[in-house]
Amino acid sequence: MSSPVATPEAPTNDSRQLDELLQRIQRLTTQTPPPPERPAPTPQTEAPRTPLARQPAARGPEGGAAPWSPEEPATIEAGGLSGSEVENLVLKCLAAQAEATGRFISEHIRLPFRLIDPLMASMKQDQLVAHKGAAMMNDYVYQLTGVGRERAKLLSEHCTYFGSAPVPLYAYVDSVKRQSLIDQHPTEADLHRAFEDLLIDKRMLRRLGPAVNSGRGMFLFGAPGNGKTSIAERVTAAFGEYVWIPRSLGVDGEIIRLFDPGMHDECPVEASEGLIDHQKIDRRWVRIRRPTIVAGGELTMDMLEVTLNTATGVSEAPLQLKSNCGTLVIDDFGRQRMSTDELLNRWIVPLEKRYDFLNLASGKKIQVPFDQLVVFSTNLEPRDLVDDAFLRRIPYKIEVNDPDEESFRKLFGIMAPILKVEYDAAALDHLINTHYKPINRPMRCCQPRDLLLQIRNYCRYVSQPARMTPEYFDYAVENYFAVM
Repeated sequence: MSSPVATPEAPTNDSRQLDELLQRIQRLTTQTPPPPERPAPTPQTEAPRTPLARQPAARGPEGGAAPWSPEEPATIEAGGLSGSEVENLVLKCLAAQAEATGRFISEHIRLPFRLIDPLMASMKQDQLVAHKGAAMMNDYVYQLTGVGRERAKLLSEHCTYFGSAPVPLYAYVDSVKRQSLIDQHPTEADLHRAFEDLLIDKRMLRRLGPAVNSGRGMFLFGAPGNGKTSIAERVTAAFGEYVWIPRSLGVDGEIIRLFDPGMHDECPVEASEGLIDHQKIDRRWVRIRRPTIVAGGELTMDMLEVTLNTATGVSEAPLQLKSNCGTLVIDDFGRQRMSTDELLNRWIVPLEKRYDFLNLASGKKIQVPFDQLVVFSTNLEPRDLVDDAFLRRIPYKIEVNDPDEESFRKLFGIMAPILKVEYDAAALDHLINTHYKPINRPMRCCQPRDLLLQIRNYCRYVSQPARMTPEYFDYAVENYFAVM
């Protein structure tokens, strides 16, 4: 009598029994079991807005508006997403990772695990993913099936993006309104705090104050070396410290990357103590310092439009979109690779209307906020660069003048200890009376730093203590003003 032989169905039965056991464990350890089937498709209606999009601004303890922050969505649809969009991200994520737990996927696409877990169960029933094993905290290790791998491959051919789930455009527009510069009204104290590390004349602050308060735009013009760029870069500090922006935007299936680590300074919120996070902040958003984006001679027209990376299928947001709720500095205006007429014609309407139109790779045109303080910094006379129609849309034109002798001496007193150069008033008198007054050489705000750097570097070379002396100033002047 032949011995019994294992039937081919045995592995299948073992796998089915293992799945049933894991599901039974999950039902015993959770309050609400995952849905047995994929939910029926809902009618095609407008996606509901997030709770924050309809709530009035929170009030602070003294009646002022509390800082805005994005709330974690209660459902996938409340986050402006569809189940298919999230499913596509999960498939591409697993294709890149080979295997991952549900909580890892949740962290990667920045959606709560309570929303991802039922979706993973539904995808398993559709045979897109399979359980490789159990994981801690009532989770599983997932991997793609053959069907799931094929679908992920097709999705990656269109777009390789599988990062944070995108935020819908309407939610971003609402967030800009809530954090707009127009609603910020910096006071004189705010301006002094923003420029506390610069030596600025009080008359200059009185002119800068209303310009910054307007949140519109300004021209900073004057001779080179007087701190126009330094002033422009510090303007943002007079406004609120932080803003929230999405990591990426979703517009009709297209992904636009908005958060740029090279331009944005991320300032994470302190994690709450304990295992449970009570903050309930939507992790698709990132808190950053109010942006200050500087574009100089490298600025081109392409940088002001949505650009598509054809290799990845991911679009990049333009500079003006990345600088919303902050400051956009056009440095050395008039020296860009693009003509001033091109730039002015591109922005003449956004500067007045406070919104812009962008063309997507699909041909769709979208309206986006144009909500930043635009600062044009130039060494040239503004009237020689632009016409009256554009000047009318830049209400403030502020000339940055040369420092007087008193301010010039103060700059040496400030910079000497910073650069570790011993200060000497007699040597400074020699510099001014020998190299400035006799030939009417204009004083510039950058010259104290530059001349002291010349002295410090020379003293290091000759192995001498760095200090201000008439001889060292003569040497520095000979080098610095050789062709000036």
